[in-house]
Amino acid sequence: MNLNTRIDSAVARAVAIGQSGVAPAQLSSALSYATAPGGARIRPTILISVALACGDDQPDLTDAAAAALELIHCASLVHDDLPCFDNANIRRGKASVHRAFSEPLAVLTGDSLIVLAFETLARAATEAPDRAMKLVLALAQQTGMPGGICAGQGWESETNIDLSAYHRTKTGALFIAATQMGALASGQEPDPWFELGARIGEAFQVADDLRDALYDVETLGKPVGQDDLHGRPNAVAQLGMDGAVRRLKDILSGAIASIPSCPGEAMLAEMVRKQAERLTPVVEPVNAKG
Repeated sequence: MNLNTRIDSAVARAVAIGQSGVAPAQLSSALSYATAPGGARIRPTILISVALACGDDQPDLTDAAAAALELIHCASLVHDDLPCFDNANIRRGKASVHRAFSEPLAVLTGDSLIVLAFETLARAATEAPDRAMKLVLALAQQTGMPGGICAGQGWESETNIDLSAYHRTKTGALFIAATQMGALASGQEPDPWFELGARIGEAFQVADDLRDALYDVETLGKPVGQDDLHGRPNAVAQLGMDGAVRRLKDILSGAIASIPSCPGEAMLAEMVRKQAERLTPVVEPVNAKG
């Protein structure tokens, strides 16, 4: 089973739990709509890749961790698109959840996905209870306050923004969760994996800033120009286009160098390189805005 199939199957199993029994039909449909078809599934891909590099001796627990992380990511997208935040009408090339189902159902969808993420980990605890508890803690820390994606969203309401904290929480947090949870699922300590997750997260933040500046809505599949519209700090505004591209390459090189020693170190380095290749077209888009 390839990684994409493994991840999609794990996410589908988790979502099915939230749709079981006598459930409200629209909210049940919204759970599927918000999670499938998925985007690049990059966070769970990193998680499973790290687990594989560390031995992946509890694959069911790894799959549960990957699904939980992706559910949190999908929940964050549903909430980010709400009128009170980005007021985005498009996500992944289709209507955002609040446009397709209504704003109240979008709020409930995001909330349900967050709860379902932790339920997924709890249900997998029989495989390795000690590891599962550490996974719950790691995901909670990178989701809530003070250092998770909730904090990242919160920084946008501040007058004085700590740019480093903003980027680490807004984008980096779930990448840190990905590397640390992959290690934890395989019985390894999470701390050595922090730097890799943080560097990958920073790279994706810079890449996202470049996409926001360069791409049109059809190419990107979501609204563009959001950084300028909402007055957010971004790498292109700070460093210029060429500077942001150089920064992206430097971060990715540092990410590969930061991979901890493990049996699958070479395989993991190749995975990071492949993700770098996926980012490269961002800075040289075919259908860029003029």
